[in-house]
Amino acid sequence: MIGQAELVIDAKALLGEGAHWDGQESKLHWVDIEGRRLRIYEPMGQGEEIYSFDSMVSAAVPAADGGWILALQDGIYSFKKNGQPQLIAAVEPELPRNRLNDAKCDSAGRLWFGTMSMDSTPGAGNLYVMEPHGEVRHVLPDIGISNGLAWDDSRSLMYYIDTPTRGVDVMDYDLQSGTVSGRRTAFTLPEGAGGPDGMTIDREGMLWVAQWGGSCVSRWNPHTGKQIGKVEVPAKNVTSCTFGGKALDELYITTARSGMSEEELQHWPLAGGLFKFKAGVQGVPANVFAGKVR
Repeated sequence: MIGQAELVIDAKALLGEGAHWDGQESKLHWVDIEGRRLRIYEPMGQGEEIYSFDSMVSAAVPAADGGWILALQDGIYSFKKNGQPQLIAAVEPELPRNRLNDAKCDSAGRLWFGTMSMDSTPGAGNLYVMEPHGEVRHVLPDIGISNGLAWDDSRSLMYYIDTPTRGVDVMDYDLQSGTVSGRRTAFTLPEGAGGPDGMTIDREGMLWVAQWGGSCVSRWNPHTGKQIGKVEVPAKNVTSCTFGGKALDELYITTARSGMSEEELQHWPLAGGLFKFKAGVQGVPANVFAGKVR
């Protein structure tokens, strides 16, 4: 399968990320990390709500009782419309040059999130999980750039990306306790294909991986380690993807333009845009945070 993504919004986002489909409201939530914005796109009316923050925002996950859980630069916050972000948990205050990156919830409503060095210090990041009542647990050390997360509940598996490894890892996952074990490599992107960034999973248990520097989203069978599809994206740095639409068969894709040269921006004028691809397969509903938002 080879396809071509179409432009939805020429957003010119500096660092578009964190695509999340809100099935209850039929809206796409995504962020511009360096632009410090949460963007909410409504396909029916083709309009957007935009919320701006004082620090970088790397993910925004809706909460079951309304509002959002935000991964801001220095910690996890709750946020409601017309309000201000409220700190739930400071993260790595002893490492001021680290920031939070990708974050998602598992089907029990726990928030999984990671960190990375803004100075590209190798292994300075970590992976964490926050329970709905607010307790934060450390999960994995020595992470380069904590990125994509996905779960296959039917097989009790969790998938995870540490971008500099160029691999997608799989771990055995205990949903009841929220613990992982047996981390191993499911597959590795080939040389020259860019680095794996965000990802999502479809109902067949196949993974869709956004490729930073690879101008595509690739589809993989994580059980065989084989690539089985590719969606070409007219942007160099592809950052995240999620299934949306009424039937959950539309793949929404975020991209970035930060750090690109003038020559690259001329070659990739749609960099930083939001894209969509009719996938032909269905995704699984995105999970929401189970805790209360203040």
